[in-house]
Amino acid sequence: MKSERRGRSKPLQASKPSLLMAFFSCLAWLYVAGRLWQDAENRKVLTNLLYKNSLQRPKILTVEDKLTVLGCRDLERRIVEAEMELTLAKSQGYLNKQLQQSGSSSGKKLLAVIGVYTGFGSRLKRNVFRGSWMPKGDALRKLEERGVVIRFVIGRSANRGDSLDRNINEENRSTKDFLILEGHEEAQEELPKKAKFFLSTAVQKWDADFFVKVDDNIDLDLEALIGLLERRRGQDGAYIGCMKSGDVISEEGKPWYEPDWWKFGDEKSYFRHAGSALIILSKNLAQYVNINSASLKTYAHDDTSVGSWMMGLQATYIDDNRLCCSSIRQDKVCSLA
Repeated sequence: MKSERRGRSKPLQASKPSLLMAFFSCLAWLYVAGRLWQDAENRKVLTNLLYKNSLQRPKILTVEDKLTVLGCRDLERRIVEAEMELTLAKSQGYLNKQLQQSGSSSGKKLLAVIGVYTGFGSRLKRNVFRGSWMPKGDALRKLEERGVVIRFVIGRSANRGDSLDRNINEENRSTKDFLILEGHEEAQEELPKKAKFFLSTAVQKWDADFFVKVDDNIDLDLEALIGLLERRRGQDGAYIGCMKSGDVISEEGKPWYEPDWWKFGDEKSYFRHAGSALIILSKNLAQYVNINSASLKTYAHDDTSVGSWMMGLQATYIDDNRLCCSSIRQDKVCSLA
């Protein structure tokens, strides 16, 4: 019986190492599984971090992307060059074909359009001019055949259609020597803007080499002026007149007061410009005023306003003493009336 019990206890003792091995195997498996799970979580966290960083980092450009960027840069460069060329074309007075075709009512190339400023109360002055240096009737039409157009330049009354406007319309029906600026209000405070309206209207109506602004307080030697313009014919960018400069009046209430006096620096002196009595612009400069009239700044006086427009252009300043109406020269073109 004892020998049988000993024989039965051997298998029980032999199974203990197997149980220990199984136990340690389970522990090892749990350890390895835990590490693998932890490694998987770490990889997941790292993957998320890398993904977020990849969104923040600049994208690696492919060859196609680089070509696209270079193409955009080239297009931008060409747009800038085109804008510069357009600005240059505007400064030289180029217009679209439709405006050029409608530029002259007769279709004939003229030497000059002379605009004589006038007002509602200046009928007597106009009659004096018509009887002196300014042709009238058939003589005026013959002068136009020579290539010179002369018109009295006037705007409209603040009260459109009133007796002032009707009187001008009636006078023009009789004399046919007015250029009426429909968009301009004829008033002393609006005088600096009159140059823009005159040049814009005239350059669209007539195709001429020169556009001349004349005050109504001077007498002209018309043939001398025509001869002067004939010798300058074909000269682009010509800004002709009796050039002057002077002090800017900053005290309100004084004659020739300039509200924008502070823009002229500490010296308070005007830039060089043609005097108001007689201003001559070549065609391309007049076209520039027409194209840019909406954005051109006007000052207190029309001559300084025109001079400011010319400063930013490639204009040729021609100071001709014969156009100084107060000059003592015998060959002067104009004189004070």
